Amino acid sequence: MSYLLDNPDTERIFQKILSMINPLQNVEVVNSMRKRGVDYRVNFGVSIPLLRQLASDYKKNHLLALKLWNKQWRETMILATLLEEPCEVTENQMDFWVKSFQSIEIAEQAAMNLFSKTSFAYQKAFEYCLGKKLLVKIVGLLMIGRLALTDSGAPEEQFDPFFELMPPLSKDPQLSIVFSRVYVQIGMRNLNLNETAISHAKILKTIDSKTAHENAEHILSELDCVDAREIIKRKLKELTN
Repeated sequence: MSYLLDNPDTERIFQKILSMINPLQNVEVVNSMRKRGVDYRVNFGVSIPLLRQLASDYKKNHLLALKLWNKQWRETMILATLLEEPCEVTENQMDFWVKSFQSIEIAEQAAMNLFSKTSFAYQKAFEYCLGKKLLVKIVGLLMIGRLALTDSGAPEEQFDPFFELMPPLSKDPQLSIVFSRVYVQIGMRNLNLNETAISHAKILKTIDSKTAHENAEHILSELDCVDAREIIKRKLKELTN
């Protein structure tokens, strides 16, 4: 990834942000995270809404985002995803950040706030789904789900390749919750993708895997019903009005 020369203004903002994090500390949240096995090098337990509010007071800034990420606190990493400029992100930077993910929380925030807004989001989402590490696969899936929800102008053909990735991912019990959620998000995008998603979900039922069968059953219960199609029609009608 590229490195930028520091400047006094950015350093001043960086230090000011750091000084604002500690007063927002929530020890109960930190302890709860630790009990659930979510342990960061430094964690103040600041809520996501408060971090979003803090970030809203500053303009997006590539150098500031790099400095925040390199600090490696939970809060600074989340703020980095909120304050980075998507157009400034490189593939190398994205790969570097992904390698340093410490939890699903950071993966989700990066996918939602930043990665899905880059010009190479589809390419990297596909690549990450083929990764070996769990969190890399998770961020790939989360990017797909975010794109399905937010990239309204994308042709449905953009999502077709992802169905080819689904069979091996469907067999991993550690991915089940994210996998099912993302699959349904694609299938709720429009009626054609709903039909395609249902067709591929039925194929998952033929795989010799209990987890794949359970995922397929959940997906079909969400997508292959009158209610789902009515929601899609209503959503599309709202978009065209």
